[in-house]
Amino acid sequence: MKLSRFSRVLALLMMTALGALMVSGCAPAATTSGDAAAATSAAGSGMSMIIMLVVMIAVFYFFMIRPENKRKKQAQQMRDNIAVGDTITTIGGIMGKVVNVRENAIVIETSDDRVRVQLMKWAISSVGKQTEEPQN
Repeated sequence: MKLSRFSRVLALLMMTALGALMVSGCAPAATTSGDAAAATSAAGSGMSMIIMLVVMIAVFYFFMIRPENKRKKQAQQMRDNIAVGDTITTIGGIMGKVVNVRENAIVIETSDDRVRVQLMKWAISSVGKQTEEPQN
């Protein structure tokens, strides 16, 4: 899964903050004196660690999981909407024109010689005319 630079930095900061909270929460907080203030402090520290964990999970969901699910849904919709006559490119770089569509597979013509290739739909990278790479 590719992450943007911002997402990686944010995840690193969140993990560092969580680690710091865990380290500070692991040390016993004056348990020998039966003080009520010490017990309240320890309970508050535990609660802040739980809140930080919930916030970190929410950040991971909104910056990593949700966008990935959106991309998967768009790719599946693109593959489901392929019709005869579309120009496609596979994940391996093969380009061709769709001549037959089945439930899980398609048949494409790859050249003017009418060479036909059967492919699974999951192997389709994009639909539409691709631009040529610049010739040097």
